[in-house]
Amino acid sequence: MNTSANRSTPLNLPNPPVMLAPLAGITDLPFRKLVSKFGAGRVVSEMVASQELLSSRPGTREKAELGAEVENTAVQLAGRDPEWMAEAARQVADMGAKIIDINMGCPAKKVTSGYSGSALMRDLDHALKLIDAVVEAVNLPVTLKTRLGWDENLLNAPELAVRAEQAGVQQIVIHGRTRCQFYKGAADWSAIGRVKNAVNIPVIANGDITDAQTARNALDQSGADGVMIGRGAQGRPWVLAEVAHGIYGDQSAIGAPDVPSGADLCDLVSGHFEDMLAFYGCPLGGRVARKHLGWYMDFAQTPAALRREVLTADPSVVLSLLPLALQQHQEAA
Repeated sequence: MNTSANRSTPLNLPNPPVMLAPLAGITDLPFRKLVSKFGAGRVVSEMVASQELLSSRPGTREKAELGAEVENTAVQLAGRDPEWMAEAARQVADMGAKIIDINMGCPAKKVTSGYSGSALMRDLDHALKLIDAVVEAVNLPVTLKTRLGWDENLLNAPELAVRAEQAGVQQIVIHGRTRCQFYKGAADWSAIGRVKNAVNIPVIANGDITDAQTARNALDQSGADGVMIGRGAQGRPWVLAEVAHGIYGDQSAIGAPDVPSGADLCDLVSGHFEDMLAFYGCPLGGRVARKHLGWYMDFAQTPAALRREVLTADPSVVLSLLPLALQQHQEAA
């Protein structure tokens, strides 16, 4: 086993073991803060490309985006070169990171074509070089997020997990699909169980977990130690708290959330929108916010014509439209 693993800070499973997955362009700092207000065991930053981090000089907003200093935040790094990954790990550690997560699960072509993300599952020897480099570079807990394998003919997540544990990785998140599935079909939670049975460190189930029932099913079928929710939180930043309370009840450090509706939902969405404008500036914040506004209106079942009006409006007008799109519509329903 890597000797650096013995000097790394031990990583405890969060209470509750319900975590927010990193989603590029979605789980930015304003959204992670909102999810954390309702309650989450841990949140993970959007994937940071190690080479890009090192080749640029992050400004104030880019540094803030990592949320490195926030206690329940892990900073996720991706890359293909051990030296870049090690130096990027040291840099985010200097920024105050508490946990570093290695991305070996992103299926996007622009990532895998650069021999990063889930492409690393096709070469476990190289994947382990990256893991060794990060674990040796920092005195922080290192975790790993990956998939079942590259495709149905290469389901090597258990082998990767064993080798990662030996290298000093302290937790593994498994998305229950292969890379070649992308997000099609259903997540295979039972296959995650093969990873759980192969290692002694915590294994977290990810994929198609949208509420307490699907979380319970994922835990039952996989034997995992916790769950990670990604797309299920879109437009529902309170869902992690709902799942935590539904699964763990009084054993969770999070109480049952008050799911907002009517005026409360309008206040929440308005606050999130204003936070995004403040963080990104206008008009970038308005463009980035559109996907979130769309998900909120999906939840509120806003009529299509009104939905289009909100999504095409100038940011200065959006706030005046939200009461009609969210509050008045829900109250009328």
